[in-house]
Amino acid sequence: MFSVSNSFSHNEIVPDVIPTTPEQILTVIYENDVKVEFGNTLTPTQVKDLPKHIEWNADKNAFYTLIMTDPDAPSRKNPQERECMHWLVINIPGNDLAAGHTLTEFVGSGPPRGTGLHRYVFLVYKQPQKLSETIQKRISNTCIEGRTKWRATKFAETYHLAFL
Repeated sequence: MFSVSNSFSHNEIVPDVIPTTPEQILTVIYENDVKVEFGNTLTPTQVKDLPKHIEWNADKNAFYTLIMTDPDAPSRKNPQERECMHWLVINIPGNDLAAGHTLTEFVGSGPPRGTGLHRYVFLVYKQPQKLSETIQKRISNTCIEGRTKWRATKFAETYHLAFL
């Protein structure tokens, strides 16, 4: 029997990335209808570009933050750089990701050779209000500075974001 809670615990997303299991599940689909599902293995080629569709049960009058993070940098056995932020978008009105403000540009998965499988985690948080777009320096998709040793949970706590 499939259990969201068991999947998060079995894959050690709880406690490596988040303290508790989320109440909602996101739908994340890449090109060629490649769907992100609990524990499925996707190749770097399949997930190198922005997902074509991301959806969650959103209040159209609320703002959200979307985070994509890799807790396995440089490897799951040696996560010295935990976490590596791959994408950060704030002030998403409802489910309209394109209308949000990107603070950290998307970088697809690309684990270093020989580091094994990495877990890439998508998280959505409800914001208490619209956030200042200057809360963090913008990071381009060509820059690693500011991406490593970054914690989604710490970011959420700092800005009082509610985990979905």
